[in-house]
Amino acid sequence: METRKTTQKSIRSEIDRNIKENGYTLSKLSELSGVNPGHLSEILNSNPPRAITIGQLDTLAKVFKKAPGWLYELYPEECIAEEKISRPRLIPYLVRCAEIGRQDCIDVVVSRLLENPKNVSILFTVAEQLFQTGGKAMSVPFYQLVIETEKDSHSDHFLISQYRLFRALQGTSPEDNWKAVTRFEPYRNRLSEHHQLGALLHLANACYMLQKWKDVEKYADELRTLAIAVYQDQLSKKESGKMDEMLHTERHLVVYYGQSSLLKGVALTMQEQYEEAEKHVIEYTDLTWFELLDEIGHKEVKKFNIWGRANLYGLNLKKGNVSILSEYVAFLKEHPNEILPGMLTIIEAANKHNFCIDELLHRYSANLSSFHDHQNPINLSQNFHFWDQKTEYEFRKGNTSQAIDQLLMCLDLSDKMTYHQGFKRCVTKFWKHLPHATNEQKDRYEAILEGRV
Repeated sequence: METRKTTQKSIRSEIDRNIKENGYTLSKLSELSGVNPGHLSEILNSNPPRAITIGQLDTLAKVFKKAPGWLYELYPEECIAEEKISRPRLIPYLVRCAEIGRQDCIDVVVSRLLENPKNVSILFTVAEQLFQTGGKAMSVPFYQLVIETEKDSHSDHFLISQYRLFRALQGTSPEDNWKAVTRFEPYRNRLSEHHQLGALLHLANACYMLQKWKDVEKYADELRTLAIAVYQDQLSKKESGKMDEMLHTERHLVVYYGQSSLLKGVALTMQEQYEEAEKHVIEYTDLTWFELLDEIGHKEVKKFNIWGRANLYGLNLKKGNVSILSEYVAFLKEHPNEILPGMLTIIEAANKHNFCIDELLHRYSANLSSFHDHQNPINLSQNFHFWDQKTEYEFRKGNTSQAIDQLLMCLDLSDKMTYHQGFKRCVTKFWKHLPHATNEQKDRYEAILEGRV
């Protein structure tokens, strides 16, 4: 108890000292900070003093022109006294420590908290707040602490931490993505249904990025089975008037059902199983039969219709039906968001069936160049594969110098994406065509390999 008094006196004496140095009254400090004057008086003068919130401390730091994190090392005693822990003060404090990088303060508090394993729920709440407010990277150490501390591997805290950790590690290198997939996979079926739907979708998407088509199929099949079961259960609850028991998911339920068919279709297409893929594409092209659709659900159904129509055109092209190309191009003009995936499909088909698309490439040259600005992982992947196919197209047409320029662009892009398989493929292609490379192209190749671009 004596330690707590001393520390409180220290944190308050610092505030007192700054009040005097600036010549403020409590009334003036309240005016500048927005903190209630009565609260300020109770914080500084009451016995025992009123606890100060981390938000109030941050506000006073701004008034006194102090750096973020002022007096944070003294703040734990506002939250922890003997056996008592104030969650309403401690959780926001740990969140703020993570946001401004005060790992020293986090370490001190965590050490004290974990003297009692039951306090792991506090660390889980901090992780969830960080994750939900965009601080996925900052949430990782807290989820890891929960996983290391929680003894019950079937508890919600443990399983959700595994799921969130998997989500937080997405978008790094392909190798790290695959490690995240294999680490999380054993826990996917232990999650509650609303988390499991999201988990299976994210697993399938991660494997899509890694081009592991058999794994995409596996997770898409699991997602379809679960989505159908949940859908039937929700219909039953609606019919029996149990609306209060309806499931609340991250995305609309129709998304999980539609994506299961979409991802299955993509995986089969990439394995050149076009007839089987077409069945799945047709399925998600028309989801108007799906009940339980609200305004968001109807918008999602329209998206699936557009994607399905685009992919049916793509399947026909890949099967060699070049006659539908003009119809497909008209569709892309009507739906410009589909130009990048559409042009990727078209150029793959052109390379496979040896037809010319020079006029089309010229028409969309400005659109294709702008795709470099798209930074989400799926767009980056599509961007790389388009220019990789464009390289093949130019080599086939005999435009060697242009092909090598685009090959170097692919090499640079695969390096920035840490896409090692693509990087190796580009290096192999460059050496194959090395005799035709100019000195400038050779210099650029070396600069990319040495990290000078």
